[in-house]
Amino acid sequence: MAVPVLAAPTTTTFPASLVAQGSALQLNGAGTRFKAIFKVYDMALYTSRKVTSADEAMKLGTPIRLAFVALREVSGTELGRLFLRGMADNASRDAVSRHSVSSNRLIDIFSGRSKLMPGDSFAMEFVPGKGTSFFIAEQPQGAPVGDAEFFRMVLGIWLGSVPADFMLKDALLGIEKN
Repeated sequence: MAVPVLAAPTTTTFPASLVAQGSALQLNGAGTRFKAIFKVYDMALYTSRKVTSADEAMKLGTPIRLAFVALREVSGTELGRLFLRGMADNASRDAVSRHSVSSNRLIDIFSGRSKLMPGDSFAMEFVPGKGTSFFIAEQPQGAPVGDAEFFRMVLGIWLGSVPADFMLKDALLGIEKN
């Protein structure tokens, strides 16, 4: 008899709502990223209203925020590389090529920190018409980069057809498997 697998609750308490660029966002879902048996980070998706896919989130036309809290020591360079691989797994080669400058900025931000330690927070926030901003410990890391297509690639890391973690994808989208 098969037993359903449920996403483990996060160890991080994410706020139920927040404001991004003047827009009220609600917690769409939260979950934990596992690599093998190890908890790597807790993550939350914030949107202006409930969504069940990356496409739905992008069609909102409002800011979207991805919030993370590291649960173990993680190399900044390795995290950046994993993000790039996740984007490449869920986007066309042409799209990846078009957004190489923005992707390199993502790597630079995380490579600039040798390590993220347990409890360190980081975030990615998309604002339509402005691009994607990156934050470490709530501090902005330079000007926004990319466009909607770039952020759709970022969302694809966790919400795409080949997500980093299928249970995390379901948790972020508030999909309960039973």
